[in-house]
Amino acid sequence: MNPYVLAILLSSLGLGTTLTFIGSHWLMAWMGLEINTLAITPLMAQHHHPRAVEATTKYFLTQATAAAMILFASTTNAWTMGQWAIDDLSDPLASTMFMAALALKIGLAPVHFWMPEVMQGLDLLTGLILSTWQKLAPFALILQTAHTIDPLLLTTLGVMSTLVGGWGGLNQTQLRKILAYSSIAHMGWMVIVIQYAPHLTLLALGTYVIMTSAAFLTLKMLLATKVNTLATAWSKSPVLVSAAALVMLSLAGLPPLTGFLPKWMILQELSKQDLPIVATTMALTALISLYFYLRLCYAMTLTISPSTITSTTPWRTRTAQTSLLLAMFTIATLGLLPMAPAILMLIG
Repeated sequence: MNPYVLAILLSSLGLGTTLTFIGSHWLMAWMGLEINTLAITPLMAQHHHPRAVEATTKYFLTQATAAAMILFASTTNAWTMGQWAIDDLSDPLASTMFMAALALKIGLAPVHFWMPEVMQGLDLLTGLILSTWQKLAPFALILQTAHTIDPLLLTTLGVMSTLVGGWGGLNQTQLRKILAYSSIAHMGWMVIVIQYAPHLTLLALGTYVIMTSAAFLTLKMLLATKVNTLATAWSKSPVLVSAAALVMLSLAGLPPLTGFLPKWMILQELSKQDLPIVATTMALTALISLYFYLRLCYAMTLTISPSTITSTTPWRTRTAQTSLLLAMFTIATLGLLPMAPAILMLIG
């Protein structure tokens, strides 16, 4: 893609998210979301592959539907309450419709079906933008309006998302689909605690962005899109494969890695709120997710010789890709847990 066009599209992505962050008027927030959608669409379709075009079409239709629902909900609220302020979403119908629209935007269950299919049609870098940056603006709106949304709705969306995210990733062989289901599960963890402790949602979102960036950049460095490819990646870059296995375990939420911190804090908060059944359910769904992350670790580290594998072993060639960002995200993914008290003091 032409670098000038790429610069315009990426700056438009930044502009759209910033508009949604700073806006206190519904139309401003809606406009930011629309700019975001329109900016990422050419990035998704840049390879002109039928799968990429199909994924772009699905994404555009889904996001357009969600944007129309947000506009309708905000208009209904303004008609009932007489004002357009984001933090005053008092009409129950409007708040429910608004949450449904944002759930569709970020891919929460049960409106998650577009997410794995769209992710599968994209290259790894565009998939990274879709999994991380595109979640920020809708989450800013959910954070501002969480106090007006029915707590039962948020709890249901959270539990369903973690369950679907774990269950859906079990039998996948495509890494992008696995990361899409991982994204759905992480969104569930963020949504379930937003009504009780919004700062923990911010913590979970921050760690999710760091861990997912490390995972996508690692896969891009290994040129891997299937589990089968991971099985032979050790011969190309043993150190990177070892780090990748730890990144996957961090995404699963195992201590002493960074991914354990938000899950630990969220379960603690749910227990404080006298929700032991919800907390237990969330912990059990995390175990389902852990299974498919362990599958990836097994494929990467335990299928080496003398085990038989069907893929051809790749040459150990030097890559021209820059690894500074990958190194920074990997270190953050593996080592932030000891800094938990400082992080909680900063966001609390």
